Amino acid sequence: MSRIITGLVLVLVLIMPGLALGAGSIAFVNINRVMDQSPQAEASLSALEEEFAPRDAELVAERDALRRLQQRLERDTDIMGSEERLELEREFRNRSREFKRSQDMFQEDLNVRRNDELARLQRLVHNVILEIAKEQGVDLVVTERTVLFASDRIDITSKVLDELRRQHRNGG
Repeated sequence: MSRIITGLVLVLVLIMPGLALGAGSIAFVNINRVMDQSPQAEASLSALEEEFAPRDAELVAERDALRRLQQRLERDTDIMGSEERLELEREFRNRSREFKRSQDMFQEDLNVRRNDELARLQRLVHNVILEIAKEQGVDLVVTERTVLFASDRIDITSKVLDELRRQHRNGG
């Protein structure tokens, strides 16, 4: 942590003389707000939900079926023949194992896709921030992770969101 602070102080010390002479500027972007409010983030979330909803529904149905099977085993064990009970227990174990495997695969696939979408969105946001910074002649852009305070005067978060919205409307 102290390395980050030292690095930030060093950067500020190096650019302060330039700022005093009007040779540079700093901008701030609230990345969390951008990631929460951009239409691309909403679209990614909707796409993931749509993509994984059928598999999720299948898992829910199988979970419910397993519960019913377990209840039947608990309820009817005394009236079942031993062979019927063993067969039902075997079916329950096998289906439970398969359910667990399917659940794990679902979670892994969802995590991979979520990470892919997040990486794509992060690249897009980064590119938009660079575009705006170059357009406005900004020399340094900082995020909330290393900032204790940022005035509204240097906050370009709204501009980043506006550009992301514009790109989203234009199919980009």
